[in-house]
Amino acid sequence: MFSLIPGRTAGRSRTSATAVAALGTIVALAAPAGLAHAATSDTAPVAARSAGASTATTAKAAAPAAWAAGTRAYLVITAPGGTAAVTGSVATKGGSVFATYDAIGVIVAHSTSASFASSMRTVSGVQQVGATRTSDVPADAYDPALPANPSQSTTTLTESNRWDMTQIKADQAWAVTTGSASVKVGVLDTGVDDRHQDIAPNFNAADSASCAYGKADTRAGAWRDVDTHGTHVAGTIAAAKNGKGVIGVAPGVKISSVRIAEPGSTLFFAENTICGFMWAGDHGFKVTNNSYYTDPWQFNCPDDLDQAAIIEGVRRAQEYAEGKGSLQVAAAGNSNYDLANKTTDTASPNDSTPVTRTITNACIDIPTELPGVVTVAAQGNGGAKASYSNFGNGVIDIAAPGGDGSSGVYSTLPGGKYGNMNGTSMASPHVAGVAALIASVNPSFTPAQIRDQLGVQATDRACPSDTRCKGTATKNGFFGEGAVDALKAVGGSTPPPGKYFENLTDVTVPDNTTVESPITVSGVTGNAPATLKVGVDVKHTYIGDLKVDLVAPDGSVYTLHNRTGSGTDNIVQTYTVNASSEVANGVWKLRVNDNASQDTGKIDAWNLTF
Repeated sequence: MFSLIPGRTAGRSRTSATAVAALGTIVALAAPAGLAHAATSDTAPVAARSAGASTATTAKAAAPAAWAAGTRAYLVITAPGGTAAVTGSVATKGGSVFATYDAIGVIVAHSTSASFASSMRTVSGVQQVGATRTSDVPADAYDPALPANPSQSTTTLTESNRWDMTQIKADQAWAVTTGSASVKVGVLDTGVDDRHQDIAPNFNAADSASCAYGKADTRAGAWRDVDTHGTHVAGTIAAAKNGKGVIGVAPGVKISSVRIAEPGSTLFFAENTICGFMWAGDHGFKVTNNSYYTDPWQFNCPDDLDQAAIIEGVRRAQEYAEGKGSLQVAAAGNSNYDLANKTTDTASPNDSTPVTRTITNACIDIPTELPGVVTVAAQGNGGAKASYSNFGNGVIDIAAPGGDGSSGVYSTLPGGKYGNMNGTSMASPHVAGVAALIASVNPSFTPAQIRDQLGVQATDRACPSDTRCKGTATKNGFFGEGAVDALKAVGGSTPPPGKYFENLTDVTVPDNTTVESPITVSGVTGNAPATLKVGVDVKHTYIGDLKVDLVAPDGSVYTLHNRTGSGTDNIVQTYTVNASSEVANGVWKLRVNDNASQDTGKIDAWNLTF
């Protein structure tokens, strides 16, 4: 499907490989050399310790079985509440119990025996058994290293109304609510950099943990990012409205990180997802975001004994979380694949050697195709289906900005940095953020009611001239119920649009040169508004070279961008300018000054909305 960063081995998060650009060099995230004490061996979710707690408590817990080469992981499924009756058989059949989730009847077992699964299927009380991997469990599972804690950079970037936020009207929804601090959103991903300047104000360490390998690790920092993906997702959901960097869809809610990706591979195995959903249910998350599919199978097929157990185990965990009040939002995937007409899978198993296999619609992408989960497709800047986004009539529930090509979604990256990514991974957190806003203004809403509100308030988008898009103008395979609308979702009303003017003529921006692009405004009474919207689309390969100004008809200059962003590509965003002292009618100009050599670009387009 795609990798997290171009050139890396494919990971399983829902991010397109088309763009990852940061301010400066992204700090490489690697596990520290010293291995920390193992987490507790009893992994039924328990209250997390405070962020400052000592790891000494963890060290007193009973040690898990020793790792051995050839160790594989299995789900042993019983009736809910029935795990105790079969745990003894795990050892007699050549395995060990790694984690137990008795409320849903799931045991995570490890074994080096090739006959373990078939032997356990003969045990009374066992309903299903399935291997969750086609590769060995890493030794790190038994003594997990804490993720790196990157040094933090400060930013000179100031907040602006980015295209993705204006497209879903999040900037207008904030007049109704920025979200309640009592609403917890779980980021089930590669982890989150909790010390990032735009995330720290909203981070909830007490309810954060690692679920890598399938058991909860509550040591301080276990939740941190082993890549960049989870931090980017977290910023889209709830980056603070603090004048720095970016603003999330719901900048007033709390973010908890549940790291379910394993270090090194950044894969999301079934036992990790199960642990994450159980944690979400037991820790009061109103919403979780799931921008990944459960490895190693792109699609899990019920006629395969291993994959059937994966489906059942993850389904039960999702159902448990929803029963505790948590709505799951998930990315649809980036293969431009029709999920309503499945025929082949060429990407599985992705933890060993993928093979091409014939599949049917009975095979499902989990968690996104599980009952109750909100399945999110991606849109580009302008609202069209993103080129990479999966689709499918009856599968896609809603659509949201995921970026496409140079118009990526700009958000937080570890170490205090920022950058662009494209993918349904980026679309899903927009919907999760809107769901959090809905929960904020409707605190009694159930997951089903939040899910319904998302659909009812979505803006209908009909199929384009594309025969692959099936359905009606109000519900179809590209956009589901439509494009998410944060303003309508929280009960707000859209103000009447102001007059709109644009210039689509390209203007080349050479090195060390100042250029201008004019727009003639007429027919507007009086002065410009205090909220003049300035849409800027400048294509340039090093925006740290650029100073961008809006020049009013009387020559007054309003600086929009002043040599920030370092080596980031392109400025594609909407700025709000208080131009209330300026007469509206006349010639307005976008002035772009290139202050260095080597990198050039162009003013692709710009616009004014009064």
